[in-house]
Amino acid sequence: MELVAGCYEQVLFGFAVHPEPKASEDHEQKWTPVADFTHHAHTASLSAVAVNSRFVVTGSKDETIHIYDMKKKIDHGALVHHNGTITCLKFYGNRHLISGAEDGLICVWDAKKWECLKSIKAHKGQVTFLSIHPSGKLALSVGTDKTLRTWNLVEGRSAFIKNIKQNAHIVEWSPRGEKYVVVILNKIDVYHLDTASVSGTITNEKRISSVTFLSESVLAVAGDEEVVRFFDCDSLTCLCQFKAHENRVKDMFSFEIPEHHVIVTASSDGFIKMWKLQQDKKVPPSLLCEVNTNSRLTCLGVWLDRATDVKESLPLAAQPSHVSKEEQPKINRKESGDGVQEEERQSEPNTKKRGSSGDGEKPAGGDSLVSAKKRKMAGMLEKKKRKKKKI
Repeated sequence: MELVAGCYEQVLFGFAVHPEPKASEDHEQKWTPVADFTHHAHTASLSAVAVNSRFVVTGSKDETIHIYDMKKKIDHGALVHHNGTITCLKFYGNRHLISGAEDGLICVWDAKKWECLKSIKAHKGQVTFLSIHPSGKLALSVGTDKTLRTWNLVEGRSAFIKNIKQNAHIVEWSPRGEKYVVVILNKIDVYHLDTASVSGTITNEKRISSVTFLSESVLAVAGDEEVVRFFDCDSLTCLCQFKAHENRVKDMFSFEIPEHHVIVTASSDGFIKMWKLQQDKKVPPSLLCEVNTNSRLTCLGVWLDRATDVKESLPLAAQPSHVSKEEQPKINRKESGDGVQEEERQSEPNTKKRGSSGDGEKPAGGDSLVSAKKRKMAGMLEKKKRKKKKI
């Protein structure tokens, strides 16, 4: 297991966490974080991080996405397609990565070949956050155009637009995908998938910086304060709260391993902390371990060294034919009252680059270059065949 965190100081930290054997059944198991790597690939502060079974990807205000191979512990290159700060990165399984940025684009990447499969002009303003449904068939995004957008990932087009009258900065699906939350400043609107309408609103004391579902109904909420709160999304009540840090909590991540349900928090105070969640969420979690990075942390992920799950991939086709320049999906559906209707134009994914950074690091490889050459060669052969036929 590895805790990975980005910071304002342009560095990605990696800390390997080792559980120590229990001294006895009565004693709590000790966990020890050990510094594993620091990766200085970006030229500006890190803004987003995502993890799958092999790679950690980081987004930055330098407008690039960097790929880090966790198995080999080397830089794996960069993706250069966005023009603006990378605001969100989400893996779906091990085959696809979705990125959003201040340029209003959402890009779908092949996480094996690192090719851009689809690039969509998603919002009139910036894309501030996105979340993929557990089925992989839908995604939600919010942006600075005061809309919540539903995306059909099977067909790679917009399915629905809801005018939410304010700029939301977080959207998150529940683990089963039966509900989702939309965060605007210090308020959380809870939506149910079957009705697509707000079933209730949770109010936090300060502006919210991060949310993560601990179960289908329990949501952990962190904001511009030292406290983390657990809310029940059905009753809309606060189950418990605890002081997690000495400064504002910037990001959280929760996961389950045998015998442990864990939540990890990262703060501007420089600390990354691992907490053991109790069965009863009304009881505050207990601290498992902590590590001080001495940096102002901005984003967080946890890499779990698990076997690759080949079944987990987006249902959309991964062939280059699906990235046709002529494809301009239109939105025909309109929501009564709040809806807005407009045409979405797909931007051509022609600015992607890959490369390696730093001396002695393994080059990223030329998958996209090779495939481009193959297509060119195929085109030339086709022209020769046509000439022969004419003769």
